[in-house]
Amino acid sequence: MTKLNFGIIGYPVKHSRSPAMHNAAFCHYGIEAEYKLYEVEPQNLKKFLLEDVFTLGLSGFNVTIPHKVKARQILEDNFPRPEESIMPESLYYVKLSGAINTVKRDADSLAYFNTDASGFLRSLKEDLGFDPQGKSVFLIGCGGAGRAVVAALSWKNACAAEIFVYEADSRAQQLAQEHFSSLGFPHLTEKIRFIAPKDIPAVIGKCSLLVNASPLGMNPGDPSAFEVESLHSGLSVYDLVYNQKETKLLQEAKNKGLKAANGLGMLLYQGADAFELWTGKPAPVDLMRKALEQGA
Repeated sequence: MTKLNFGIIGYPVKHSRSPAMHNAAFCHYGIEAEYKLYEVEPQNLKKFLLEDVFTLGLSGFNVTIPHKVKARQILEDNFPRPEESIMPESLYYVKLSGAINTVKRDADSLAYFNTDASGFLRSLKEDLGFDPQGKSVFLIGCGGAGRAVVAALSWKNACAAEIFVYEADSRAQQLAQEHFSSLGFPHLTEKIRFIAPKDIPAVIGKCSLLVNASPLGMNPGDPSAFEVESLHSGLSVYDLVYNQKETKLLQEAKNKGLKAANGLGMLLYQGADAFELWTGKPAPVDLMRKALEQGA
């Protein structure tokens, strides 16, 4: 039997924990497959997507930084998705986030998805025990990861009442506002509110969930992404950072007795969703989590 090829593309990509997670899942089912790292420089991305994927015989792959947005643009231009009378959840996540992270090959065509959004929702439920529907959420950072969070929290079945966004980088905020306004979804203008630092104390008191989608916390010694004094008893905290077991924000949240989780669950469940798209089999989530934790 011919071995199936899967992998992840990024630049750099050597830090990725995805191979351990996916190879453990393939082994669990006895699937003859291997998941590898593919370091693709930005100038080579188009060639990789339109040529190398097929010559290498890839059956599916993940996309990580810095290629998620550009890969979506290239694939939408070359493999447009058919129009549907009702927008499916998978396409909504791609459009709202403006990015993709999972690709499945079907003969000479490529289908693309954003399982970061669906993975975030699964982790909210499983790791934090939090249902966002009808709740107010405070989001720090609205780059690629933040947009995936907005996509997740604005879909029908998990629709937050309000999403307050603070983005410290004014250029990133402008790009995010332009992106959301260009989509033509009226409910977004009512739901998403970008706020200034002076408005944070008043806004956070109304929120049930705080999400950090900024890079703060990725490096040892980073300060908290949020002022500890503003963390109140009715708040749950989710930090997308996963390369540190406990960021300063999570430490402060737990010290206050708040429910808190890091982004390892999001990594796990986006991978689980990708595995299920590729294979049609239920992802062995416990096994994949163990492989991720061992690879830390």
